[in-house]
Amino acid sequence: MAGEQLLRTLIADDEPLAVERMQILCAQLEGIALVGTASDGEATLRLIDALSPDLLLLDICMPGLDGMAVAQAIHGRANHPAVVFCTAFDTYAVAAFEIPATDYLLKPVSVERLARAVARVREPVASPGPPTRGEASRWLEEIWAPHRSEMVRIQTVRIDLIVAERDYMRLHVGPRSYLIHQTISDLERKLDPTVFIRLHRSTIVRRDFIAGLRHDGLSTWQALLANGQEVSIGRSHLSEAKALAGR
Repeated sequence: MAGEQLLRTLIADDEPLAVERMQILCAQLEGIALVGTASDGEATLRLIDALSPDLLLLDICMPGLDGMAVAQAIHGRANHPAVVFCTAFDTYAVAAFEIPATDYLLKPVSVERLARAVARVREPVASPGPPTRGEASRWLEEIWAPHRSEMVRIQTVRIDLIVAERDYMRLHVGPRSYLIHQTISDLERKLDPTVFIRLHRSTIVRRDFIAGLRHDGLSTWQALLANGQEVSIGRSHLSEAKALAGR
């Protein structure tokens, strides 16, 4: 990695053992220069102002200002550090990408997973240019979802079907599905309505994934999906569904 720009890195975590582990992981990666550590949100903001790090490895659950509040406080600042959340909880993944964050790592973090996160940070640091994420868009473009022992990044336009399972949403992406902690009403408000349509109190579908509509001759309507699946259309959503067919 000769000639590669060092990433000035700040670790923010209120657990001393977690900080120590992250320091050990950072020491195993080339191109990282650890510039400091912080144990609460207020100290993190002060060190960001004083040290101007390129990368912030940020825990979410901290005393005082938590990690989400820290990320929100620095979002929009000129030359703010790239944020990589490092947390034991997967329930903040949707909110993390509204800020936005570069990556979302679940503890215990492996050196391989941290290396992938650093690689994602490096592109805009090494080659400044227009942002890759549509910052002007008000709609959610990416979601982090837990998968096995890590988090995976899912572009919302790849999601075919979303089905509510109480306070969780199951995202169907091709043959796979992912479970995230979010209510369907909250998620609906964050999705582009020109791309997604709500068909039922428990179902949201990507519009171009709907292959057709049919009814049973009475009042029950179904949407036929591109994968051959059928989903019910609720009465309160029927008029919008029929509008897809110009009716």
